[in-house]
Amino acid sequence: MNPYIALGILTAYFGMLIIVSFYTSRGADTNTFFTANKQSPWYLVAFGMIGTSLSGVTFVSVPGAVANIQFSYFQVVIGYLLGYLIIGTVLMPLYYKLNLISIYSYLESRFGKWSYKTGSAVFLLSRTIGSAVRLYVAAGVLQIALFQPLGVPFEISVAITILLIWLYTFKGGVKTIIITDTLQTAFLVTAVILTIILVAKELELNSFSEIVGAVKSSGYSQIFYWDGNDSKNFYKQFFAGVFIAIVMTGLDQDLMQKNLTCKNIGEAQKNMFWFTITMAIVNFLFLSLGALLYSYATAKGIEPPARTDDFYPMLALNHLGVVIGITFLLGITAATYASSDSALTALTTAFCIDFMNVEKKEEKERSKIKFIVHLGFSVLFYFVIMIFHKMNSKEVITAVFDLAGYTYGPLLGLFSFGIFLKRKVRDKWVPLICIAAPILTIIVNNNSTTWFNGYQVGFERLILNGLLTFIGMWIISIKKNTQLEPGNV
Repeated sequence: MNPYIALGILTAYFGMLIIVSFYTSRGADTNTFFTANKQSPWYLVAFGMIGTSLSGVTFVSVPGAVANIQFSYFQVVIGYLLGYLIIGTVLMPLYYKLNLISIYSYLESRFGKWSYKTGSAVFLLSRTIGSAVRLYVAAGVLQIALFQPLGVPFEISVAITILLIWLYTFKGGVKTIIITDTLQTAFLVTAVILTIILVAKELELNSFSEIVGAVKSSGYSQIFYWDGNDSKNFYKQFFAGVFIAIVMTGLDQDLMQKNLTCKNIGEAQKNMFWFTITMAIVNFLFLSLGALLYSYATAKGIEPPARTDDFYPMLALNHLGVVIGITFLLGITAATYASSDSALTALTTAFCIDFMNVEKKEEKERSKIKFIVHLGFSVLFYFVIMIFHKMNSKEVITAVFDLAGYTYGPLLGLFSFGIFLKRKVRDKWVPLICIAAPILTIIVNNNSTTWFNGYQVGFERLILNGLLTFIGMWIISIKKNTQLEPGNV
């Protein structure tokens, strides 16, 4: 694709986001940045969350990964459905009852200061790494389509991408993001649907039933796997999906911050219900797109690249014409900004509330702290992306879930113990538990085939990590009505 066309698309797209930011941030203060004054319409939140949840990782990696995993990823998506139900009926009522801005404040009221700070720190680590990985995917595509032909090195193109995100989010915060994510999700969903239609046309598939038939007969459409030793086993994938949804949505400040901007719990639950349905449909569309793309490559004699993450970008930008190329760029750009802008705002919120105590300061000082923290996380994103660019050697979607299994597990254990048991804990020991659990999980993961007769731990490492944290919390706990001695809390 002509790089100047790509530059025009990016310029127009960014201009739109700047205009939205200008109007939504007028008169904004830090309360607007953190909570959008709790005036967000639930349907905008629900639709916008699709783009935030999917990100550039799903947009690029899922269609490409179909060659290796077929439709088995949808087993994880089925697990998401139960996970979202638990979020809507257990976690969200708790957050609204306590009127939280940062969801990790719950841990302070339940266990104490050390648990609270540890939970927030785990989120900050998890989200920084995960969001940087997601942004890395899209930055790589933009590098190929736009910056590389113009002679701009990757280091500079990433800096430009992060600067653009910072510019339209630094003032309006979550209020701006509710609107921009809605627009970006519309671009993302339109991109995948339009690409399916245009690829189907190239394959001479002229009706919906013919497209469905082509996907089913492609050899890539198997969803369910029952072999217990297979990493794609249904039960492994399903329960991993349940817990991934709980921790990466329900225990994640990023996604929950949007839900908490709804007027009340009823509207927030409506948002979660429709988000759940739409999320399942969109994920299935991405898998179907992957099957059609591989069918197209086979029909045209195109050799897929060694890295499956490069497959969809390669076809869209070099083989499927200008319309699909433009559609792809709009989709990947939308996915990039929808995920990254939201994460940047959530990280700023969590750090300001949980570590800087900005809610206890005057507005002028709050605004200054928020500005510095927002800028600091933008710079941190840049350096994490540079490190990942040097080290990564596997499909990015697998890398993201690998990281999530090790970093989000302690949050799962902390919240589960707090909600389902009434026991107190020796608060000062909680950080040690949250460090030990991931380390033990890594040891088990690396030795599972030897220790468990060939059983390979997969996405379920998240469950194991959470369970180890839960057990550790039990070990350091005491009965609810037991009086702790001074110095043992």
